[in-house]
Amino acid sequence: MKSDNEEKHEQMSEGGTNEKQSSSNKDGNKEKKVINKIPRSNQDPGQERKQQSSYNSRPDQVKKRRPRVGERGYASDQRNRPSSSDRYQPSDRYSSSDRYQPSDRYASPSSDRGRSQSNYPPAKRGGGYGQAYGPKKVIKPLNKKKPFKQIKYKESADPNAPIRLNKYLANAGVCSRREADEFIQAGVVKVNGEVVKELGTKIIRADNVTFQDKPISLESKVYVLLNKPKGFVTTTDDPENRKTVMDLVRSACSERIYPVGRLDRGTTGVLLLTNDGDLASKLTHPKYEKRKIYQVWVDKPVTIEHMQAIADGVELEDGEILVDAISYVSEDDLTQIGIEIHSGKNRIVRRLFEKFDYRVLKLDRVYFAGLTKKNLSRGRWRYLTEKEVNMLRMGAFD
Repeated sequence: MKSDNEEKHEQMSEGGTNEKQSSSNKDGNKEKKVINKIPRSNQDPGQERKQQSSYNSRPDQVKKRRPRVGERGYASDQRNRPSSSDRYQPSDRYSSSDRYQPSDRYASPSSDRGRSQSNYPPAKRGGGYGQAYGPKKVIKPLNKKKPFKQIKYKESADPNAPIRLNKYLANAGVCSRREADEFIQAGVVKVNGEVVKELGTKIIRADNVTFQDKPISLESKVYVLLNKPKGFVTTTDDPENRKTVMDLVRSACSERIYPVGRLDRGTTGVLLLTNDGDLASKLTHPKYEKRKIYQVWVDKPVTIEHMQAIADGVELEDGEILVDAISYVSEDDLTQIGIEIHSGKNRIVRRLFEKFDYRVLKLDRVYFAGLTKKNLSRGRWRYLTEKEVNMLRMGAFD
C-alpha cells in the first residue's frame, strides 16, 4: 500500500497536474489527451492568444510558410517556375517587332526615300506609342508681303521745251545742280558730241547728252511719302554718318530722290521725297505758302495769355512770325497744342514756344500741302497716287 504522499509524488514526476482527466468517450474506444494550461504571466494579451492558438492547433492544419530569399529550400521551390524575362515576353506570334511595326505601305519616308510622297497616307497623331507614322506634315512658309509696285506717272512736260543743262543733269540723277555746274566747267559734259563749258546753257529733251563719255537721260518721276520717325536726319548725305531718311526709302526706287524741305532730327511726321525739281520748288518756296499743321507737346501747360500772344504774332530774331491758327488739342491736357503755319523758316515751331519759356518735348507734322500720314505707321512709306500728284502739280492745296 502506498501512502498519499507517495502517490502525489508519482503524479508530479509524470508531468501531471491537479486538474481532473476527462472521462472516456461513450464508445470507450478513444481517450482525449490532457492539455496543460499555460500559466498566466505578465506578457500582453495578444502574445498570450498567439501562443495559445499555436498550441491548440493541430499539426496537419498549420499552413506551410513560403521560404524567403536566402532561406534553405527557396531555390528548389523556384526551380520549375519560369523566370520573369520568359514569363512576360510575348509569344512569337505576337512579338513586339511584328506587332507594332508599320507595314510597307505605311513606311516612313526616311526608310524609303525613292517612293513618292503621294503614296503615303496622312500621318497618325495622338495614337500608338508616342510615334506618328507616315510623312511629316509639311508646313508652308508664311506669305511675305509683296513689295510695292512702283507707279509710272504721266509726264506733263513739253518735250520741245528748253531746259537748263545743270537741271537736266540733276533730273537725270547724276548730281545736284551745284555739282552739275562744277562738272560743266570741268568739261566732262557733252551735248550732241561737243563739250559744253558755259554755265546756263539750255537744251531740249531730244538732245544727246553724255557725262564722262556715258550717255544719260532723264529719269522717270518718283513721289514717295514717308512717315518720318525720330532720330533720322533729313538729308541725302550726312558728314557725321548719322542715320538719314534715305536709309528708310532705299528700296523704294533706283532713281535719285531727295526730301522736299527739312524736318529736325527729333521731329516726326509727313515728309515727301521726289526727283521732281519743279514740284519741290513749288512746295518749299515761301511765295507759294504751303500749309503745314503740327502737333506739339510741351513740358508744362500753356496759358491762355501765351496762346493769344502766339496767335497775334511773335517777333523773333529773323522777323515777325504769323500763325494761321492755334488751339488746344484737348481741354483736359493743356500741354498738347495744334498749330497751323505757312512759314518755312528753320525750327520755327520750337522757337515760338521757346520764346515763352516752354520746352518742346515732341513735335509731329500731321499735314503738309494736302498730304497726311493716314494709314501710314511710323517709319513706313508709300508711293503717291496719280490723283495726289496731279493735285500737287496744279497747286490745289495751300
